[in-house]
Amino acid sequence: MHPKLLMLALLAAAPAYADDGKPIVNEHVLSAGGNTLHVEVVETTDPARIDELQRWLAEAAGATLTPFGRYPLADATVRITQIDRDDDSPVPWGQTQRGDDVSVLLFVRRDASLAELRADWTAVHELSHLFHPYLGREGRWLAEGLASYYQNVLRARVGLLTPETAWRELDAGFSRGQREDSGMPLDGLGRRGTMRVYWAGAAFWLEADLALRREHRSSLDAVLSKYSRCCLRGTGEVAPEAFMAKLDELAGAEVFLPAYRRYAQSREFPSLVAAYSALGIERGADGLVYSDRADARKLRAAIMRPRAKP
Repeated sequence: MHPKLLMLALLAAAPAYADDGKPIVNEHVLSAGGNTLHVEVVETTDPARIDELQRWLAEAAGATLTPFGRYPLADATVRITQIDRDDDSPVPWGQTQRGDDVSVLLFVRRDASLAELRADWTAVHELSHLFHPYLGREGRWLAEGLASYYQNVLRARVGLLTPETAWRELDAGFSRGQREDSGMPLDGLGRRGTMRVYWAGAAFWLEADLALRREHRSSLDAVLSKYSRCCLRGTGEVAPEAFMAKLDELAGAEVFLPAYRRYAQSREFPSLVAAYSALGIERGADGLVYSDRADARKLRAAIMRPRAKP
């Protein structure tokens, strides 16, 4: 977001204060697998609305449990602030801050209904940023790509989307990314070419997930789970190549780093032909067409199905 717009947004979202001069904050703690999310609703004293926002966030956070049954970080905070906006988006924006600790900030339209919030992707997208370390400017496409891939996959796993809708949302994103034609290397786009940054990044993680599932009897979930256990701190910066190399080490295969180098220097959107062939997906005149091949059906289902309970 442009710094001036962000400043205006933060001013508009300034919390209300109690009589003692302290901001009004309602906190609920979510725990899973020994890890914790502190969910704060600021600025409102309406118990019904607080409960609604807490239930919404708990459901979105539940989607991020499906990869490995716990929140990715030992401790993180989600802060929900209501704002007045005229646009249709129930969650006009969100961002993840990494300083001394990690916070996910979600700015919610004051009159957004629970149904509108549940249908929105922003909360799951921002929470998915907790699966990776801060990767700096050059790794922005990796970070936004992972969140864009998971915002659809994870919502399908908990029933917020049907699998078919999730594949359509991914495909629509890829189509938006394909329309960016600046000819610049992906890792040099920075804040430009947003659609290519997000959706070429999502294509990268889809390709990696498919390679792990088809060739190495593993998955993106499994490798990120190992990384979460050994190495994920949330704060501090990790170089993109170092992150990729560590994921390859944990996967026991060269999946991530070779693909990273190819994607980072690419000047056009990656081909999806091999990925769609493996998934048994084609673009038809009336939308996506799904093959009934057993291997393709199994692969599609494996990506979108809920994690098995231990």
